[in-house]
Amino acid sequence: MKLIFIGDIVGQPGRKSVALHLPKVRDRWQPDVIVANAENAAGGLGATPDILRELKSLGVQGFTMGNHTWRKKAIIPALPEFPELVRPANYPPGLPGKGATIIPLPDGRKLGVLDLIGRVYMEPFDCPFRTADEMLPMLEAQTSAILVDMHAEATSEKIAMGWHLEGRCSVVVGTHTHVQTADEWIMPKGTAYITDVGMCGPIHSVIGTDKDIVVNKFVTGMPEKFVVAKGPGIFAAVYVEIDDESGKAQHIERILLRDE
Repeated sequence: MKLIFIGDIVGQPGRKSVALHLPKVRDRWQPDVIVANAENAAGGLGATPDILRELKSLGVQGFTMGNHTWRKKAIIPALPEFPELVRPANYPPGLPGKGATIIPLPDGRKLGVLDLIGRVYMEPFDCPFRTADEMLPMLEAQTSAILVDMHAEATSEKIAMGWHLEGRCSVVVGTHTHVQTADEWIMPKGTAYITDVGMCGPIHSVIGTDKDIVVNKFVTGMPEKFVVAKGPGIFAAVYVEIDDESGKAQHIERILLRDE
């Protein structure tokens, strides 16, 4: 199985970069399945049904979310329309949506997707490590190819999750910090790992936000309303090859493309 995972899509500039670069990425890597983190896709905070439909029309087949899952309330009643969307599985019980799903491929193969959110410098949700232990058997019963999105702030927590799930899933990708890391590798037991995939969003920004606003906040300490920056974008993703029999990753490669 050939998988493309697209990092956090930030606002309209991020969506424009996906529209610009994804056709070239598909031609170059010929993926069987494309999954994206969409929790910043609507103005940098949340996602709307229309935006998810837009991304699906571009070829995205699955979506993970994160700490901004509920920022756009319109997503809640629309969740039944998007069975391929997952929000963090370690959210409190009883919340809308689901934390794991199976994405069927046209040829009969299946990709399991699990979404987790970290707790270090984040909200105190349920333990993502125990949640992963609880959720994995359900996915393992249906497929050997399993992708885990660890949406977290601390690199140490993401790396720890990689080791916790080593050999138990095909891919562990980190999201949320919007800066692509250069530590992609195949772990000894066959799990592909990267601490952060990066973002699809405006280049001339601070992790997607207008740079002048952020710099002024750092300089003055005064509160500011953050807005998505304008201008050319960047497209960040990873390409992973997974053995269909064992579910072990055989290759991982960073993708980083600029509009300009």
